[in-house]
Amino acid sequence: MREFIEKMRERGLVVDVEEPASVDMQAPKMAAATDKLLFFHKINGARAVMNLTASRTSLSLALGIDEKKIVKTLADAKFDGKVVADGVLPTKKPDLASLPIMHHFPKDAGKYITAGIVFSRFDGIENASIHRMQVLDDHRVAARLVEGRHTHVMLGKALAKGEKLPIAVTIGTHPAVTFASCTRVPTGMELGYAAELLGGEIRVRRCSNGVLVPDAEIVLEGYIGADVTDEGPFVDITGTYDPIRRQPVIEFTGMYTKPDFIYHGILPGGDEHKVLMGCPYEPKIYRTVAGVTEVRNVVLTKGGCGYLHAVIQIRKSTQGDAKNAIMAAFAAHTSLKHVVVVDEDIDPTDPHDVEYAIATRVSGDRDIMVITGVRGSSLDPCQLEDGTNVKVGVDATMVLGREDDFRRATW
Repeated sequence: MREFIEKMRERGLVVDVEEPASVDMQAPKMAAATDKLLFFHKINGARAVMNLTASRTSLSLALGIDEKKIVKTLADAKFDGKVVADGVLPTKKPDLASLPIMHHFPKDAGKYITAGIVFSRFDGIENASIHRMQVLDDHRVAARLVEGRHTHVMLGKALAKGEKLPIAVTIGTHPAVTFASCTRVPTGMELGYAAELLGGEIRVRRCSNGVLVPDAEIVLEGYIGADVTDEGPFVDITGTYDPIRRQPVIEFTGMYTKPDFIYHGILPGGDEHKVLMGCPYEPKIYRTVAGVTEVRNVVLTKGGCGYLHAVIQIRKSTQGDAKNAIMAAFAAHTSLKHVVVVDEDIDPTDPHDVEYAIATRVSGDRDIMVITGVRGSSLDPCQLEDGTNVKVGVDATMVLGREDDFRRATW
């Protein structure tokens, strides 16, 4: 992570905050005001960064991929990087109070770890994913484990055998590792994907509970058992408060920190959260849409919380291609709510250009698809009590054979 911070600094994308800052909403407020990397040098007696990858520019730098080629390049990923074990990680008694863990919004249930990657291991399979974690005391947190996701499934298997699930939480990893942990990959391939993104190899160390972890500023090792407690409320991707739920408790048994560690915090609902929620899904949507038409680009928009809205750029060969692309996108990312399909002359990253396409190329009676009674995102405040929602697809492409009626004049 430190090497990446220096790359960002060379590009003029780091703001050093030398004056003391508070973890109690002050630092989060500052992060909300910019997409530059904020480096806090004095925050509760420690150092911390926010907005590590809060823009596509910083994500491009982290992955070493041209910004305009990110989606296409990642769509061709093989998940075949080499994971090299390199010793055992030394730990000490856990002490969460020594970390600058932040309280982000007034009605949050408390302090939350937001950039912790949870590595879990069971039956020879290791998973990595980010889960928000509400601090309960100096060695316990409540983790939001989404039902049906891999960590939740692994925990169920462990409990069914009368065992606890071994886990380790890393904070302050290279952003390529964070990105890999946010991506839906073949089972157990998160570290292999991270290795691929880092050039082909990643070195890891083994915790005392058997879990493998990459280089990190902070590592917390422990177990998830059968205990549950109230978790939330907490602001999530939509910027609204997620409700209180009964969630599993993680008990940490060991802790490792670099001597001068740098804590990483992600602002809930902020630009970095949106990048890490949405960008990993873009290659998956790209691959699926490519199965029905010629896709050029996929963007999950910032205005759509980086998660609920997609703009898909295609090259049409038949009049029905756009609607097929819409259905493929909904199948690839079930949390999508609204999809707009545009032509090659429309920039999917420019909301004004997309709105222009909707204004001049959409006839509501034939170009808008409305699908009711389908599962959407549990984070969407609009979802009904039964968990269903409404999805809308918009064909904002030119009518084949009438392109001259729609093209903009140019010089």
